[in-house]
Amino acid sequence: MAVTDGAILRIKEMIVSGDLVPGSKLPPEKELSERLGLSRSSLREAVKALEVIRVLDVRRGDGTYVTSLEPRLLLEAMNFVVDLHQDDSVLEILAVRRMLEPQAAAVAAREASPEQLTRLEEILSEIDDDTEVEGLIEHDLKFHRHIVESTGNKYLTSLIDSLSSRTVRARVWRGITQAGAVSRTVDEHRAILDALRSGDTELTAALTLAHVSGVERWLRDAR
Repeated sequence: MAVTDGAILRIKEMIVSGDLVPGSKLPPEKELSERLGLSRSSLREAVKALEVIRVLDVRRGDGTYVTSLEPRLLLEAMNFVVDLHQDDSVLEILAVRRMLEPQAAAVAAREASPEQLTRLEEILSEIDDDTEVEGLIEHDLKFHRHIVESTGNKYLTSLIDSLSSRTVRARVWRGITQAGAVSRTVDEHRAILDALRSGDTELTAALTLAHVSGVERWLRDAR
């Protein structure tokens, strides 16, 4: 593993230095292994590992390429890990969301365009008290994701998105639905949207904090 780790670091150095740029094709295996002073087997293992975390894209019969390296792509692995967590870990994930989302919402209150606010209104209008659980999960994902996207910060969007997986939301929403709190949650979403429209950063952050904290508190009490 130490040899493979070394090979991974050497490829990383090539990307960081600009020898390899997003979308570029790696040299043939024999050439690259000689250039880096690595065995071909170590190089293959490194390529496999970097393919898993979406740094490299192995195209059979064509070659190996550096991916776009977009935050959304690179944080997919975190999303996978988040899905595996159980209730105690979900509480910790919600705690991280509580730290990040209010500040993201405050930035969105400054940066969101009229078109983005209109889209949030459309998302909110897609549900009502009769919406099934799956529809509520989809709504919750879209609503919060769109707010963070409105910040224009791709890294922040991808990070929060990776902490807000569909699986985690499904666990929470099924419980909340059983507790009869759907209307309250929709009302909270409406209040957040109204604050966004007014451009009030402090109010938007406070309402988002209260909203995420409420979900966290419900899950903690339900354990």
